[in-house]
Amino acid sequence: MKSYEKNHPRPQLFRPGWENLNGSWDFSFDDINQGEKQGWARAFTPTHTIQVPFTYETKLSGIEDESQHPVVWYQRSVIIPEDKQTKKVMLHFEGSDYFTKVWVNGKFCGSHRGGYARFSFDITEALHSGENSLVVRVEDSKDPQQPRGKQRWTNESYACWYVQTTGIWKTVWLEYVPENSIEQVKMTPNLGKGSVDIDAKVLSENYGEELLLEASVSYQDQFINKIIIPVMKKNLAFSLPVGRTDLDGFEWNIHTWTPENPNLYDISFRLLENQEQHDAVYSYFGMREIAIQNGHVLLNGQPIYQRLILDQGYWKDSHITPPDEEALLEDIDKIKMLGYNGLRKHQKTEDERFLYWCDVKGMLVWSEFPAAYQFSDYAVQLMTEEWMQIVRQNYNHPSIIVWTPFNESWGIGGIKSNRTQQHLTEAVYHLTKTFDPMRPVVLNDGWEHTCSDIITLHDYEELGKILRARYENHKEDIVAGELSHNLSQFAMAKGFAYKGQPILISEYGGIAFQNDNVGWGYGNKVNSQEDFIKRFDDITTAVKEIPYICGFCYTQVSDVQQEINGLMDEERNFKIAPEIIKEINERKVNPLHKG
Repeated sequence: MKSYEKNHPRPQLFRPGWENLNGSWDFSFDDINQGEKQGWARAFTPTHTIQVPFTYETKLSGIEDESQHPVVWYQRSVIIPEDKQTKKVMLHFEGSDYFTKVWVNGKFCGSHRGGYARFSFDITEALHSGENSLVVRVEDSKDPQQPRGKQRWTNESYACWYVQTTGIWKTVWLEYVPENSIEQVKMTPNLGKGSVDIDAKVLSENYGEELLLEASVSYQDQFINKIIIPVMKKNLAFSLPVGRTDLDGFEWNIHTWTPENPNLYDISFRLLENQEQHDAVYSYFGMREIAIQNGHVLLNGQPIYQRLILDQGYWKDSHITPPDEEALLEDIDKIKMLGYNGLRKHQKTEDERFLYWCDVKGMLVWSEFPAAYQFSDYAVQLMTEEWMQIVRQNYNHPSIIVWTPFNESWGIGGIKSNRTQQHLTEAVYHLTKTFDPMRPVVLNDGWEHTCSDIITLHDYEELGKILRARYENHKEDIVAGELSHNLSQFAMAKGFAYKGQPILISEYGGIAFQNDNVGWGYGNKVNSQEDFIKRFDDITTAVKEIPYICGFCYTQVSDVQQEINGLMDEERNFKIAPEIIKEINERKVNPLHKG
């Protein structure tokens, strides 16, 4: 894609002229929280060197200290090139966990609360010629009200919660932006009209007929269409047809995005005034439509059977930070080798380059929010603010087909009957739908759903015949909330009724090998590859044979620390030959399904 340059952290809005600030930074712990009082915002004496974007808990950071330190500081120098000094300088953080404050040359430039969403500061006014000092303070805690996903809030890891992540864990970068600039672009495919609907935000001091926004679309280097409109105000909305007539000029041809044919269109945006170019940004989009109809999820008007795998995005030496871009590509390629057409990115907002490669390679993605674990007014505020930042940040990715803001009642433990907690899920549902009416929203994944567009069930039964019998003749009892689908939880929260939504088994499996009781998986561990294959085949086939189930999600891609139930180990070595797993996943066992 023209819009992408390797290692660029924001593929959906690429502007030439940026600087990657990853690498060696000075670093110090501030366990007694005295740094601000002592003036560390101007400079401090470092105790370590750290490799950003890896957190101090990881091996690749160069520190590898897994104990909790509530406050950490970073500093490095930045020199702005002479040819960039007339432009606005934006400092971007793709992810920093949890409360981040930034100073440049001792001047406070801003703060951000949240561990998973991107945030940015305009640092232009704080800069001077020559060397500039950049100082970052990050504060984290064990507070279970804080959205944290799979990070532990105790001193030791346990069950499926792992070593915490503290501080900068994604790319930090500078971007040089013209004063008159394109700040945001929201792109919505409209298959019915054969167009892409665009909402753009333009920053300028000179709005009017002379200021023009040009949007130009191409497909595989072939020009498709272009529109030029006057920029009369900050926010613009327009539609751009993307069909192209064939050689005879009779039929329109839309190149749709699917897992089998992930067609993508390039699009460029230019800001012009009196034929002078002020700004240019590059992006891409996929023409695809997601809908719910008659108990199925439809992609471009056709039912799609989703073969998903749970993906936590952890690596042995870098935890939730990918070691490099190649590691992201490796995971996607190996997931496809295993016969899956999608993944559920579990309790994490992944590096956006991962979503880019899912767009390019045709990998369906369920985007999930990292849970908090205690319900309160404060937790509600933190969750809703950051969730909407993430939805806005990743909206343009065609690979994302489902939003999942809640999982297994984590942080909303009383949702089965507590109307206050139910109100939160309903509010988040409608807030998400207000910004994105296109995608289904799942509330809450696994059980105790409220106004969910899809009903998702988690079941780690080991025997296929029991799994099949539990579901095939009991659909009405399960969705009515009169029968527990997994012997402990109910599908619907009290006061909510099933309304014909699609039903998926969105967690199952979790098979682990016997290894002297080190680590864990779901159910009994298996002793051999033969036993693993037999059990995997048995339960996967059982799920596919249940007539009304329209997809599944197997747990999981790889081992994660003490959790050893991956199809690969932490080094991404397959435990079972991928072609065996692929054959089972793709085998057609029911003519009503695409299996």
